[in-house]
Amino acid sequence: MRDSNLTTREYFDSLLLEMRHFDAVLPNTELELFGERFDTPVMMAALSHLNDCWEDGMVEMARGAKLANAVNWAGMGDEAELERITETGAKTVKIIKPYADHEVCLRRIRHAEECGCLAVGMDLDHAFNGRGEYDCIHNLEMSGKSFKQVREYVKATRLPFIIKGVLSVTDALKCVDAGVGGIVVSHHHGIMEYALPPLMILPEIVNAVGGKLEIFVDCGVETGMDVFKALALGANAVSVGRAVMPPLKERGKDGVRDCVLEITAQLRGAMARTASKDIRSIDASVIWPTK
Repeated sequence: MRDSNLTTREYFDSLLLEMRHFDAVLPNTELELFGERFDTPVMMAALSHLNDCWEDGMVEMARGAKLANAVNWAGMGDEAELERITETGAKTVKIIKPYADHEVCLRRIRHAEECGCLAVGMDLDHAFNGRGEYDCIHNLEMSGKSFKQVREYVKATRLPFIIKGVLSVTDALKCVDAGVGGIVVSHHHGIMEYALPPLMILPEIVNAVGGKLEIFVDCGVETGMDVFKALALGANAVSVGRAVMPPLKERGKDGVRDCVLEITAQLRGAMARTASKDIRSIDASVIWPTK
């Protein structure tokens, strides 16, 4: 068996960087996304159920994202939790599950819009369990989604619709055709063994979609250097999940804020030493693969 998370970490570490010093300036890490401005391309991941880290942990994470002026994401949770999250003022992307009940999906999409979310979406990669059966989470059954259904979800909201769990050019192009506003290149923290590292397939996806939607990367991002590599290979922004959890558990929102600020500082350091003046200027040609 091959642990996809281990493979992803090894791939991150196999990518080396050349340095460039001529015409280097102090770097700008600002991100513009869906009409909003953020101080960093380091985003929260679409986590769920963080009460083991902090009381009302998802809400506390949102408070930390707000303090860092970073994009917040929210995974599975009830409608009351999403309302508490968005009341923090954090600009939030809500990711819903691929519920078998089509009306539940539509209701959750409408609710995200009513809460003032930045965007809403679905993690299609959570439809099945490892035995090829429809997954069941908290007694709610999931199902696969057709192109027609995804298209309906896109049309059901004025918000940008995000598909999480894209790990092929095939699915990326279907997202473009469906009118999706953004995709998360991700294997959902190793939901399938032997899954491609997101950064391995990322350049092909970027080339295929040709700037027609926003591209985000998730899975195994721990440092500013990881963020830099993802941006260099074409991502617009990057989600950090498990790296945020220990600081959240130790210091709540302040820990989340400081984690985001530290990763952003590390990113800024890599940008300065590669003459990257802003995140749009990070050049893929500085990446040297060793595998």
